[in-house]
Amino acid sequence: MIGAGQVFLSELMGTGMLILLGCGVVANVALARSKGFNGGFLMINFGWGLAVFAAVYVAYESGAHLNPAVTVGLLAAGQSLGGAAHVLAYLGGQFLGAFVGAVLAWAAYRDHFDDPESDPGAKLAVFSTGPAIARRVSNLMTEFIATFVLIFVVVAFGKTPSGLGPLAVALLVVGIGASLGGPTGYAINPARDLSPRIAHALLPIRNKGGSNWSYAWIPVLAPPGGRHGSRPPRPRGGLRVGVVTSRPGAARAKDTGGPPTPGTDAAPLKRPRTARP
Repeated sequence: MIGAGQVFLSELMGTGMLILLGCGVVANVALARSKGFNGGFLMINFGWGLAVFAAVYVAYESGAHLNPAVTVGLLAAGQSLGGAAHVLAYLGGQFLGAFVGAVLAWAAYRDHFDDPESDPGAKLAVFSTGPAIARRVSNLMTEFIATFVLIFVVVAFGKTPSGLGPLAVALLVVGIGASLGGPTGYAINPARDLSPRIAHALLPIRNKGGSNWSYAWIPVLAPPGGRHGSRPPRPRGGLRVGVVTSRPGAARAKDTGGPPTPGTDAAPLKRPRTARP
């Protein structure tokens, strides 16, 4: 089992990579005079999916939770994450990593954020989600359903042998965005929305407008609720998240030199016995 400090660093780097690439693709599409300006919502969906793909590899050592809803879900499913210190390390790394990733995305697109042609609403959309139609009950339900799909299918991945590795989770995120992202922008991750929203409020962005704090509670509360609604059965052993197990340190595959794939074990196969005459 790896220490809480290693868990914190792994989740910080993985979640930071997730938000850097995820917010980056939104900036590319939403901000004026960017090469990808008006690239469309599907481009954003694929960008976020590839961000998950990269982030899972970066954070494989800690199990690549990358999402407080996943961490809380594993605890609710009866998984031991190594004690209170490890749980705090997971959550702290995720929220701080999301903040750092958002700041780096802003730094990469700073000139476009400050461009007078960039709309204040588009600037906020780079950092955080918002509803297409502001009806709080409906918005909460949409985020609840989207997170339910995420957690329920990830649990299914953990029980199904596959050689897809993190690509399976990446494609799932693309699918959720394409199918359920229209009403709210599919946060499905409290750290993904709250920490970048704080970054938006603090960063010196010209003509940025408000941070829409009246909506901020929905992406924070709905994902854990959606996870609870999935009610997966208590898994045996380590529940796979992305490409690795939920147990800290169980992610290392010493035989192969890399992370195991979903539903597989890192232990080498035993040679079958031959029948003696």
